[in-house]
Amino acid sequence: MKTTFCFLTLILSTFCFAQKEFQPKGSTINETVDGDLDGDKIPEKVIVYNIPSGSELGDIREIQILKKVNNKWTVLEKSRKAILGSKDGGMMGDPYMSTTIEKGILNISHYGGSSWKWGGTDKYRFQNGHFELIGYSSESGKPEEYWTTVDFNLSTGKLVFDKEVVNTKEYGKSKKETFIKKGVKINLQNRNQEKQRKIILPQTKEEVYL
Repeated sequence: MKTTFCFLTLILSTFCFAQKEFQPKGSTINETVDGDLDGDKIPEKVIVYNIPSGSELGDIREIQILKKVNNKWTVLEKSRKAILGSKDGGMMGDPYMSTTIEKGILNISHYGGSSWKWGGTDKYRFQNGHFELIGYSSESGKPEEYWTTVDFNLSTGKLVFDKEVVNTKEYGKSKKETFIKKGVKINLQNRNQEKQRKIILPQTKEEVYL
């Protein structure tokens, strides 16, 4: 029992040292998640930090993926583009919901708005040496007006769009469309840019923003 306790203490101490080494100055930890992300059956550690911006824009978010190599933690990848800031959710406040790991996939979810709501989940896979967006699902609208869902598989290019309209007088008929859009390259480093990526669906002429 003593040997096991010492071993666990050593692991914890090693991680705490690494976490302090890589932690952005002045930041606090928002969330920590463990899971295998590169297929080697050794769990990586994902940390989401809140970093004060010093302005009314609120906290900046940095996500770090740490990997253990030769008993030493190293940064596999980090980004300040993948998670929205604490004031980016509109009247509902902080839009950041969670980061999870499921079957080797890194999932990042947001939700925001007021009476008009929006939300979405990004799915990243570690491939080609970094984390690439392979899936995106979103929903937006107002229940008594219309509700839109998007499911985009970036690996196959298949985009499924569904707009269920309640207020047909104002917004017309409900719309559905499946479209193949290949060649969209998004990763942790370029996810939330100042200019959103827009896809215009050829049949319905609806606009999908990534």
